[in-house]
Amino acid sequence: MYETPADLDELQALLDASRSRSTPHLRSIINAERAVTADRLTKVLTGMCVLALSTVTAKGEPRISAVDGHFLHGRWHFGTDPDAAKARHLAARPAVSAAHLRGEDLGVFTHGTVEVLNPRGGEPAADWPEVLAHLKDFYSADAFDWDEVVYYRLRPHWMVAYAPDTAEPAESGA
Repeated sequence: MYETPADLDELQALLDASRSRSTPHLRSIINAERAVTADRLTKVLTGMCVLALSTVTAKGEPRISAVDGHFLHGRWHFGTDPDAAKARHLAARPAVSAAHLRGEDLGVFTHGTVEVLNPRGGEPAADWPEVLAHLKDFYSADAFDWDEVVYYRLRPHWMVAYAPDTAEPAESGA
C-alpha cells in the first residue's frame, strides 16, 4: 500500500462524491452496504490488476483493450508501447474510462484523464522514479527495456467501487 493519509482522504472524497452524483439506478446497486471504502480498496488493489481501458478514435469510435493496472496513491497507472493505437488515442484524446472486475466480487469503475509519466524526450513526472521502482520490483528490473514503454497515470474525476461483501472483496490474483 503506497497511500498516505492524505491520499486516502482524497480517494474517499472522490468515491463518496462520485456515488452521490450517480443515477438512482447505480446508487441502488452500489449502496452504502456495497460501496468499498478507500482504505479497503487500497488493500485489495495490490500488485497488477487487469484493467479494461476505453479510449476513443479520431472518428469518435470507442476502443477497449486490456492493460496491466497498478493502483498507487489512489490512482491507476498503466503502460503501453508508444507506437500502439492506444498511445495515439491517449495523446490526442486523454479522456478515458477504465474498469477492473473480479467476477462478481469486486468492480472498480473510473472515468478521468491520463497524463504521461515518462514522455519520450521530455521531462518525466516528479514521482516517476517511485512508480518505476514499483514496476521494476513487480516485473523485475530486466523484464524489458523500460525506456521503450510509455506509462500513464489516470487522474480520476469519477470513481466508484462495488463489492457484494465489503468486508472481504476478492484479493488481487497477482
